[in-house]
Amino acid sequence: MAVTINPRRTPLIAGNWKMNLDHLQAIAFVQKLAWGLKDAGHDFTAVEVAVFPPFTDLRSVQTLVSADKLPLAFGGQDVSAHDSGAYTGEISGAFLSQLECQYVIIGHSERRTLHRETDDDVAAKVTAALKHNLVPIICVGETAEDLEQHGPSAVPVSQLRAALAGVTNAADIVVAYEPVWAIGSGQAATPEQAEQVAAALRSVLEESLGQDVAGKTRILYGGSVKASNIAGFMREPNVDGALVGGASLDIAEFSSIVRYQKHVGV
Repeated sequence: MAVTINPRRTPLIAGNWKMNLDHLQAIAFVQKLAWGLKDAGHDFTAVEVAVFPPFTDLRSVQTLVSADKLPLAFGGQDVSAHDSGAYTGEISGAFLSQLECQYVIIGHSERRTLHRETDDDVAAKVTAALKHNLVPIICVGETAEDLEQHGPSAVPVSQLRAALAGVTNAADIVVAYEPVWAIGSGQAATPEQAEQVAAALRSVLEESLGQDVAGKTRILYGGSVKASNIAGFMREPNVDGALVGGASLDIAEFSSIVRYQKHVGV
């Protein structure tokens, strides 16, 4: 069975490094990743590749990507709702834009749980990202308790509606469905589960931003993504890529995920 790709949406494989790799390790990693994919004949226009290093690595990654004209996108793992001011430890969207970041992850489950970010916080950050011409990757997802209490898609749908509350134009956004119960567990959702939620999320996009935006917005799956299961997700009509965590730190594994069209029996 061939992998079905929506011609309106270029698949995106995004690697969230979380708090891993210093700036020297980041340079070596990005070089090896880009060169390895190029040597393997990867078509970066067919499947986009993005990495999300820690803030301290971004300048090094930007310099390397710019100097060597590497076909990789990159972005921040979070952004402040504020442009500037007395907000110790926060990072303005203006700073990320100056570093030529294309994307920023917003509302990741670890930010929601460890840092107690609310739906209102996420919505404010989405507004800030768009203000500074960053594409927000809006993360939504449910815990095992949410799933049992509310059923599939209820919590992610509610979170996305809240995140889009301040978005009034046909903005360029990405949505990532990351079931909290699957992250780091080694037990991913099934492709059917991911598709059910992704379809519900696309309906929210249509309600909030219109049919055209809903049709072109990419929805990613995140949660124990591996080279051995990525093709199953990518067969689903409403899944347009993956937000990869732990596996994105392994160059061979991440490259295999990126190249799912070429090497996985589908």
